[in-house]
Amino acid sequence: MAIDTSKNRALSEAELQDLVASSDAGARDPAGAVGTLLALVAVIWSLFQVLLASPLANYVIPGDVINNSRQVHLAFAVFLAFMAYPAFKSSPRSYIPVADWVLGLAGAFIALYGFIFYQKIVDAGGLADDGDKWFALAGLLILFEGARRALGPAMAIIATIFLGYVFFGSSEIIPDVIRWKGASLKKAMSHMWITSEGVFGIALGVSTKFVFLFVLFGALLDKAGAGNYFIKMAFGALGHLKGGPAKAAVVGSAATGLISGSSIANVVTTGTFTIPLMKRVGFSSEKAGAVEVASSVNGQIMPPVMGAAAFLMVEYVGISYVEVITHAFLPATISYIALAYIVHLEAVKNNMPTLGNRVVSMGKTIGGMAAFFLGFAALCYGVQYPVGWIVAVVPGASGTLMSALIFLCYAGLLYLASGVPDLEPDDPNAEEVELPVVGEIYKSGLYFLLPIIVLVYFLMIEQKSPGLSAFWATMLLFVILLTQRPIKAIFRGQSDLASQFKNGIADLIQGLIDGARNMIGIGLATATAGVIVGTVTLTGVGQVMADLVEFLSGGNLILMLVMVGLLSLILGMGLPTTANYIVVSSLMAGVVVELGAQSGLIVPLIAVHLFVFYFGIMADVTPPVGLASFAAAAVSGGDAIKTGFIAFFYSLRTVALPFVFIFNTDLLLIDVTWSQGILVFITASIAILVFTAGTMGWFLTRSRVYESVALVLIAFSLFRPDFVMDRIQSPFEQVEPSAFATALGAATEGEELRLIVSGPDFDTGDVKETTLLLPVAAGSADERIAATGLLLLYEDDVVKMDEPSFGSPFSSSLGSFDFYGDEPVQIASVQAPTNQMPKELVFIPALILLMFIAFLQRARISREGVPT
Repeated sequence: MAIDTSKNRALSEAELQDLVASSDAGARDPAGAVGTLLALVAVIWSLFQVLLASPLANYVIPGDVINNSRQVHLAFAVFLAFMAYPAFKSSPRSYIPVADWVLGLAGAFIALYGFIFYQKIVDAGGLADDGDKWFALAGLLILFEGARRALGPAMAIIATIFLGYVFFGSSEIIPDVIRWKGASLKKAMSHMWITSEGVFGIALGVSTKFVFLFVLFGALLDKAGAGNYFIKMAFGALGHLKGGPAKAAVVGSAATGLISGSSIANVVTTGTFTIPLMKRVGFSSEKAGAVEVASSVNGQIMPPVMGAAAFLMVEYVGISYVEVITHAFLPATISYIALAYIVHLEAVKNNMPTLGNRVVSMGKTIGGMAAFFLGFAALCYGVQYPVGWIVAVVPGASGTLMSALIFLCYAGLLYLASGVPDLEPDDPNAEEVELPVVGEIYKSGLYFLLPIIVLVYFLMIEQKSPGLSAFWATMLLFVILLTQRPIKAIFRGQSDLASQFKNGIADLIQGLIDGARNMIGIGLATATAGVIVGTVTLTGVGQVMADLVEFLSGGNLILMLVMVGLLSLILGMGLPTTANYIVVSSLMAGVVVELGAQSGLIVPLIAVHLFVFYFGIMADVTPPVGLASFAAAAVSGGDAIKTGFIAFFYSLRTVALPFVFIFNTDLLLIDVTWSQGILVFITASIAILVFTAGTMGWFLTRSRVYESVALVLIAFSLFRPDFVMDRIQSPFEQVEPSAFATALGAATEGEELRLIVSGPDFDTGDVKETTLLLPVAAGSADERIAATGLLLLYEDDVVKMDEPSFGSPFSSSLGSFDFYGDEPVQIASVQAPTNQMPKELVFIPALILLMFIAFLQRARISREGVPT
């Protein structure tokens, strides 16, 4: 991918589309019969994936194809990779060389090897024989070459290094700490290609089952015209404010994030309109690009449709997708609130003019947007009640009746849309910028919300699988693409129905092609990352890495988190977000949880995975290889490196939030009630705004240094009230181990006791500690101990522990201890909860200090006449 940044020249529309194509879907687009063939393959891939996710899959698709769907998925991805991505910059783009045909067909065949020779592999016990190993090796080499073309060299190089470690792990050049015995070619290839531990592992399975449908959903929604509608609505609502184009870019990119899982495509889609307008009101080329980058990259963390890595969390963490997006909702929302505030402060600091001549109060604008989002959320939630009534009244025909009602709603919304002109993209470089009027244009695309409502309903209310939820939403998009043009023509009294229907078919086919081409890189990324995961499972290097990182961090959890974040950023310079997440989470997630337990902090696994995810998406921002920053610079004509640094500064909240929610899991809405959740949302929103004001050096006016420091400390107190309260009053009292049973018996049902267990490590023999969280159940002390599954032996003042029985609550937590060594595993200490004051009391002095700073700045404004 070549981007001209040395001359700081803004690229043309054609060049920008070529940039997106070369990075996301492949730069090669042959014409004629070959082009038609490739388009047909892409359409077949999309239709196969839709059918695979449908309720009819088991009736229509043969069982052996369903069981080997990962192989089919990879075969399509590999074949299209060699068709769509040239080998080098100098390679032809108008036709496909013979070598690429050979590699593409061979790659597809070897990807299907396990399907074609299924019985042979089963008869061999699921292991590779002498012939299989050579096919597998060839498959890996072709896969790595496809990944190099589609994702850049870093992914292939890293996978090759890991694969080399499998073979040469016993070499003298390998450091002792990570040396292992090595594997034969047959064993390695069996693990990587024949079993489901390597290439065809969980990551490729998630790409097959979930990710494709969501990428296709976004491509179809964009093809229907939703992207332009969302951008127009954002500009209509916010464009008239100070710094309005930047605020519209934030909201428009958040909405476009529903459609595009690609940061680069998001930057170009919204940036071609927003960046020139931002420059017009006073943003520099670099700042305008940075705002667009920060907005677009964060689209991957915004529920309900997050980046592909979010679907991997479902498998890796073992929770539902609903739980993933519930935990991700609050940090993503306040992150966007903070970004909108950042661009507001930039506009205020530089006294930027407004666009247009409309005057609408800030309060009315915020109130209107809040009403829209709350109304949309209420609609998504409230749909369950009429659906429940229909199911109760006509259970046998409920599906048909609901489909008819959805179509009636769709027809009604299309009738509204037909009464206003279709939205056309505006020219941001026109001499006079006419801002859209929301009251006039909102009717034109309300029906685009229907597929999103269907998706959210099945995900959140019915709690169906992500794949099935996306299937029903995609089916509705099929209907919309085929019928929106002819039905509008009917309502408008036009007669060219046949041509309008033909255009709808063309839109649907192009959407199917776009969805398939956008999936090539993700399919190859998940397959190639499977080699890295397979290396970890085969060699056990994950545990060695854990020990190494623990040694380097000195057992300090914050230092370890910093190292994990840096590892994500460094790997992210060359890996796409999904592959970055797979690699870092496979190596480090369990380590952070374990070290947290040793430090007395219970870190939920989902918090660690979201931590890795957040830093993975930051890699699209950070120089020197932040691709989204390069794309924004290509639009703005600014310097790419400077754009990246400014975007990173704007994204400091995205860097800070993961550290906050690791230590304060209330932000992830873990174990909070509705009232607590509302309070957390309010205080977290205030905290992120105050943090933004502190780091931007501007609150009501330009802040003094001590005011900025105070604002950051206030934000910390609002984010971590537990940290402050724990310093005032300890949340636990120390209990002697011998009094454990007494303390457990005296505890109130529903409370939690902390048990610090020490003993020798099973692998190293070194004494280590971990913390267990014991929920207090009903019953006597003995009954409560029995419920934990812990086997205790009292000897004087020492409470020794025997190995807990298999399947008991703490069998996995204590599995790394050696219960049969010379040193006993014992309870080191017991922490019983105290009647600590509510941590929310910390908010009071923090808010008083905030008001005091506001008072100081207002006084300075009136005294010195400084700008606000």
